Amino acid sequence: MDGNGACSLQFVPGDTHCVRLMSSEETTMDLMSDRDVQKYLEDGYVVLDGLLTSQECDELRQRMAEIVDQMDVPEHCRITFSTYHDEQLKTQGNADYFITSGDKIRFFFEKGVFDDKGEFLVPKQRSLNKVGHALHAYEPLYKKVTHSPKVQGIARKLGLVNPVILQSMFIFKQPGIGGEVTPHQDATFLYTEPLGRVMGMWIALEDATVNNGCLWFIPGSHNSGISRRMVRTPPGTFPLTDFTGREQEYDAGKFVAAPVKKGGVVLIDGEVVHRSAENTSEDSRHVYTFHIMESQDTRWSPENWLQPTEELPFPALYSK
Repeated sequence: MDGNGACSLQFVPGDTHCVRLMSSEETTMDLMSDRDVQKYLEDGYVVLDGLLTSQECDELRQRMAEIVDQMDVPEHCRITFSTYHDEQLKTQGNADYFITSGDKIRFFFEKGVFDDKGEFLVPKQRSLNKVGHALHAYEPLYKKVTHSPKVQGIARKLGLVNPVILQSMFIFKQPGIGGEVTPHQDATFLYTEPLGRVMGMWIALEDATVNNGCLWFIPGSHNSGISRRMVRTPPGTFPLTDFTGREQEYDAGKFVAAPVKKGGVVLIDGEVVHRSAENTSEDSRHVYTFHIMESQDTRWSPENWLQPTEELPFPALYSK
């Protein structure tokens, strides 16, 4: 496939003919319709089935199990990840481990999985909230999915000219202990000028249901701006990040559940308000998610916690 998404020909060794490869536009035709585009623009999110096969989902989960088996986390890095305002400042933004994780693969844990000596109270595989934030750059399977023709096709279908990948995460939503994610907007953490340039792709590697903590959205809430930002504080000050503004109070009755089948993807506008409940079920809710930004005529805020580095500038989505 060339840079314009045109079809190409591939020679198959041992064969006497060429096999036609589908362009990213063709592979997206059945995945995202014009009606899906309209729903995304109107509601701020849309659920699409069939981005990955069941086997591709299982391969990503197996690779993550291997990564977790091999992880060696320093004692001082055993911080707990939370989305509550004050706890975020204490356990996440204050930690150098978090703020320098944009170009690395690092581990963030659920509450209550360590004893007072820092030893695991639960099996290691059940301890994690997420692994992030550069799986898309350093793990070949995740890189392949992130840059896949289907993903590129979705971006082109939405008219993105020069999208770049900001960050990526594997979210576990552990059975029984997977924590609540309170209502928020991704642009709080990934701020651009103008707004409306960031989109999340949230891929279900297992069925995401109301019982195991699927996402919930307020349709149309992406048209009202944002009410708070997470920003870096001046160099040499502590904490390393702070919040400006406060999250609004939202009417719980306005949230709509967005269950998604294994292999499906939820496209998430950076300004749409969304949440997920605790996972009180016996099933995990594994997800691979990443954020992209339209970089053309867009200013990435230097106050954001996440910054490109010399080691890892934000990679172009349309490259391999």
